Amino acid sequence: MNSHFLLTQGIPTSLVLAIVGLAFAILLIRVIMKSSPGNEKMAEIGNAIQLGAKAYLNRQIRAISIIAFVIFIAVWYTRGGVSSIGFVVGAVCSLLAGYIGMNVAVRANVRTAWAASVGAHPALKVAFNGGAVTGLLVVVLGLLSVGVFFLVVGKMSGDKVAIDSLIGLALGSSLISVFARLGGGIYTKAADVGADLVGKIEQNLNEDDPRNPATIADNVGDNVGDCAGMAADVFETYAVSLIGALLVGHLTAPGNHEVLVYPFVLCGLAILASLLGIGFVNFIKLKATPALVGGVAVSGLAAAALFKWATAAIFTAPVVLAGKTISPTDIFYCSLIGLALTFAVVWITNYFTSTAHNPVRRIAKASETGHATNIIAGISVGHHATLLPVLSIAASIWFSWDLGGLYGIAIAVVSMLSLSGIIVSLDAFGPITDNAGGIAVMSGLPEEVRKITDELDAVGNTMKAVTKGYAIASAGLAAMVLFGSYVEEVKAFLHLDKLVFDLMDPRVIIGMFIGGLLPYLFTAFGMDAVGNAAGAVVREVRRQIALKPGILTGQDIPEYGQCVDIVTKAALRQMIVPALLPIVFVIGVAFLGKEALGGLLIGTIITGLFVGIAMTSSGGAWDNAKKYVEEGNHGGKGSFAHAAAVTGDTVGDPYKDTSGPAVNPMIKVVNVLAILVIPLFFK
Repeated sequence: MNSHFLLTQGIPTSLVLAIVGLAFAILLIRVIMKSSPGNEKMAEIGNAIQLGAKAYLNRQIRAISIIAFVIFIAVWYTRGGVSSIGFVVGAVCSLLAGYIGMNVAVRANVRTAWAASVGAHPALKVAFNGGAVTGLLVVVLGLLSVGVFFLVVGKMSGDKVAIDSLIGLALGSSLISVFARLGGGIYTKAADVGADLVGKIEQNLNEDDPRNPATIADNVGDNVGDCAGMAADVFETYAVSLIGALLVGHLTAPGNHEVLVYPFVLCGLAILASLLGIGFVNFIKLKATPALVGGVAVSGLAAAALFKWATAAIFTAPVVLAGKTISPTDIFYCSLIGLALTFAVVWITNYFTSTAHNPVRRIAKASETGHATNIIAGISVGHHATLLPVLSIAASIWFSWDLGGLYGIAIAVVSMLSLSGIIVSLDAFGPITDNAGGIAVMSGLPEEVRKITDELDAVGNTMKAVTKGYAIASAGLAAMVLFGSYVEEVKAFLHLDKLVFDLMDPRVIIGMFIGGLLPYLFTAFGMDAVGNAAGAVVREVRRQIALKPGILTGQDIPEYGQCVDIVTKAALRQMIVPALLPIVFVIGVAFLGKEALGGLLIGTIITGLFVGIAMTSSGGAWDNAKKYVEEGNHGGKGSFAHAAAVTGDTVGDPYKDTSGPAVNPMIKVVNVLAILVIPLFFK
């Protein structure tokens, strides 16, 4: 394939590769559906989880649609009809990625439980393939939505209008992502915390015991939070990063087609690399952790080789960006930095959240002396966990900027996010294995089956933490690109040669203070929501047990639907205020001027990055410390250390699955919205 072909047909080629990825996702769905769903009891439990998850997502879509319509009108007014269509495209694709992926996940869970009765590797394959459907849908829909929109609008009105209009698509995906992350996170953790507080601590029931009235709501929550929420989250980061690269390329090298084609080609080739990684997990018989990490390694190495070829084919000569001449080799190195950061974040997060390493074991050891020492150790681990990721991100920014300026950073982000297909597969693997374990317990499968699902669930917990770390790290890098885009957009709109954010300017400092405050306020609302909803679940579970004591002896069947209904209503009601906070803050600070709004972006990026990493790492470590104790360490199940570990896990639940990961799309909403309001506030 010669360079001229890739330069002229690179974007259509990337879209063809996306369709190839979609075909493989459909193939995986067929393979999963051919697997046995188990016995009648398992099918009944699986169906209850499916109905609960579907009912919640349908109600969430109706609730979001009202707010989305208002913002659609606002985008139409500020940016025109094409941008508002982009807003709808971004919102719909973000919802689709999560909705379809979740529907496959809730069918894969019961099949994973049954496959565990055959062996560990068959169960691993079913669970991973269920997750891989979500992973492929995220990258396929992300690439198709941005690519088709760019080509169609570009053909009608030119590249400049197309790129400007893509900001609407970015906002649509970001806004839906915040709602999906928050709503799903509130749902899953309210049910989980409520189930644990009464079931484990008060009644001494095991995880997923069918006598617990909140157990179905808990299993539903795993899907709407970790599967649908994560899919919308990474879809948004993927789409926004691709759009950010196009925006930076257009602003720093106007009229240069190479810089616009290159990000699309990287994303298309990375889909092929992800398919190789998915094949590795399926066909190489290894234990869960080596298989999953090996799949990521295979994808990364394949992507690096393909990126080298694509860079040489597209950039046949040095390119001038913002007055700086950059060689093709330097651009390729920027793409390698993105891949290297992916591996760094995966390794670091795995170290801080896996049962195999010291941080988790330190929390488990601290549980021997009580609940308070467990909490202290968990918070400490989360704070320690910020050091290496932030240094890795800082190094990536430094070297990417040195090699390729702002465009170099944008390429590093696109390269990092291009592996989302395989990374999201790891994340969705988590709720599938968690549900599989629950179904195994509720349907009375043998103990050896539960042992396999427990082992897979522990790996799934680490993988969920790893992917959250990946999402937050990529958000930090992507936000840097969006901040640079904000600066370039303001300069272009106001015809300025230079825009400086002077720390002696009180407007900049005020903006930074308010921006730094936003992640704390945002996460506080998320924690409040989980606490309030969990309290309602606790009261309902206690009511049912008091009314029907036979529930605990197995004579009476709990009313599972009551708890499902309580958390559904609570999640939808309490996600609204925190999700709208970024919009209120951006519009409020914009009145103070472009300097203050720039300060807001800087403050939000910095504190958001630290808060997000600390909360997700603490939560993941607390969860696996509990599992480490349950494996028989420090007294095992029923011991004093176990009770303290359960408390830590309960505190960590909203940390890692509600507030912490929701910071990621919140950062992007703030940055995208700031770009969107430039024509409205700065004349």
